[in-house]
Amino acid sequence: MQHFPIFVSLAGRRVVLSGGGAAALAKLRLLLKTDARITVFADTPAAEIEDWANDGRLTLVRRPARAGDLAGAVLAYGAQEDADADAEFAALARAEGALVNIVDNLEDSAFITPAIVDRDPVTVAIGTEGAAPVLARKIKADLEAALPTELGLLARIGKAFRKRADALPLGRARRDFWADYYFREGPRLLADAGEAGIGHSLENLLLRHLDIRPDPGHVAFVGAGPGDPELLTLKARKALDAADVVIHDRLVTPEILELARREADIISVGKEGFGPSTPQETINALLVTHARAGARVVRLKSGDPTVYGRLDEEIEALEAEGLDWHVVPGITSASAAVARVGQSLTRRGRNSDLRFLTGHDVKGFADHDWTALARPGTVAAIYMAKRGARFLQGRLMMHGATADTPVTIVENVSRRDERILGSCLGQLAQDLDAADLRGPAILLYGLAPRAAAAALPAISHKDIAL
Repeated sequence: MQHFPIFVSLAGRRVVLSGGGAAALAKLRLLLKTDARITVFADTPAAEIEDWANDGRLTLVRRPARAGDLAGAVLAYGAQEDADADAEFAALARAEGALVNIVDNLEDSAFITPAIVDRDPVTVAIGTEGAAPVLARKIKADLEAALPTELGLLARIGKAFRKRADALPLGRARRDFWADYYFREGPRLLADAGEAGIGHSLENLLLRHLDIRPDPGHVAFVGAGPGDPELLTLKARKALDAADVVIHDRLVTPEILELARREADIISVGKEGFGPSTPQETINALLVTHARAGARVVRLKSGDPTVYGRLDEEIEALEAEGLDWHVVPGITSASAAVARVGQSLTRRGRNSDLRFLTGHDVKGFADHDWTALARPGTVAAIYMAKRGARFLQGRLMMHGATADTPVTIVENVSRRDERILGSCLGQLAQDLDAADLRGPAILLYGLAPRAAAAALPAISHKDIAL
């Protein structure tokens, strides 16, 4: 992010613009929505600018700006549509300490003016750092259609009521009141009683919230999916939006953590196979402590919380303290991986059962029913198997699995740095060593990437990078 988005207070402050044509008009139509003191320097201003000057909405000076003309200005716009003239004006502005924007010249501008959705006092600013103005306009149009026109009026009424709402305890109680007002009661009251009648109803709403007893703490075990934030369920998004505390695994991506409330406490409890880990007892204690304190806690687990996530232990810790919980399922890595390789986990005539396995457990490399796994047509999704690949390969081939049994490895499934490796059982350990996988990976035993599957058994293994 090269431009840090802020809202500059312009009430009573000086803004200077140089130019009198179409570019100047476009900027002035935005600036005139503020309470700034606007001065325009233009030899031949457009008639609309003259009208605004005659109406007292801005000060018009019919000449180019000179040294000293920008004293006290906080912002300066070069809109003369002439590179040399705008550069001269920009130099004057910088000398006077003003931030400068030159229309259609991103490189020489100290700030940019975003596309704006105006529901005063609610303002949405959309910026693309000059990379895609057409995209910014499309987003603006979508937001204009999505945000009701009465939103600004609701915000102004709410602003006037803020001091009364401070009677509620800071935190969740106050947030719940405002959520009730803006998303439920406010629009209904405005439609029924109008602006004049909403005040009394708002007071009644506050009294109802003052009578509400604080909710006890609660833990939501939420599946974060394999990494792509667009694969989160709607329930997961809502839980993150309401959370006071988010306790997350190492594999939860930063893009998903960005969806949590800014005010929420974000606590990492990362675990790494054969590496540094947060003890399970510490995680249990964190859940209990925050829930007992009345917080809405989201225990954010990569994939689905019910698949190799030690969910039962954490639930038992909460139930031992009489604390409430619920589970929000997520998309597990196996489902995301087969979607990426274009296969199905079950197929008529090939396999009617499916196995979810782990490559290692708390005691080391996990043991399984190798004879059953080695049967032709068996399909298994094997989690946490990178380090145990040679062990898996040896056990399966010892029990009769053929060397050309297809295996697909998907690293960082659904993420930007996703990689797909098509291999076979006989080459599995060597292919994994050569690939030097650094991210989380899942093995799809018995499945090849779709393009390779069409050629089996003619091929033994194939590398496919997506």
